[in-house]
Amino acid sequence: MSRIGNSPIAIPEGVTVDVKDNVVTVKGKLGELTQEFSAVSIKVEEGNLTVERSSEKKDEKSKHGLYRALINNMIEGVSKGWTKELELVGVGYRASNQGQKLDLALGFSHNIVLDLAPEVKVETISEKGKNPIIKLTSHDKQLVGQVAAKIRSFRKPEPYKGKGVKFVGEQIRRKAGKSA
Repeated sequence: MSRIGNSPIAIPEGVTVDVKDNVVTVKGKLGELTQEFSAVSIKVEEGNLTVERSSEKKDEKSKHGLYRALINNMIEGVSKGWTKELELVGVGYRASNQGQKLDLALGFSHNIVLDLAPEVKVETISEKGKNPIIKLTSHDKQLVGQVAAKIRSFRKPEPYKGKGVKFVGEQIRRKAGKSA
């Protein structure tokens, strides 16, 4: 029994959901997203969306909760949007952006310049005495997570001093150094 898959999704004002030929299209004030689906049926009625499966096969049971969660993320994305914040911890670590180009100084011999997708809005916040913060915003949750993971992969936080690129609020498991 899928608890996630069985719960209905409330469709907020200003969001339209179209289901045609195994493709769900969600339109809202922030954009438009599409998702293909299989092994389940999707019904839209009276401001609610339900995902149902036709049998108890293992493949259908596994996709039931998955597609419900993906559609819920799409609806929330086009109505509210998704945000990820990354923090640069380390001496001399800096971030700046010119439009969709993100320029990172992470202690290497060269700066890393990353071209971001046009759907992702980037903002860099640098205050004196605080670590620089990169704020990523988009209507597509998967895309924001992928871009954030790519930025984090350039310099993952290390366990001894905690230096590197980390998500805001992420707890880093610290290790003790050498004992004298």
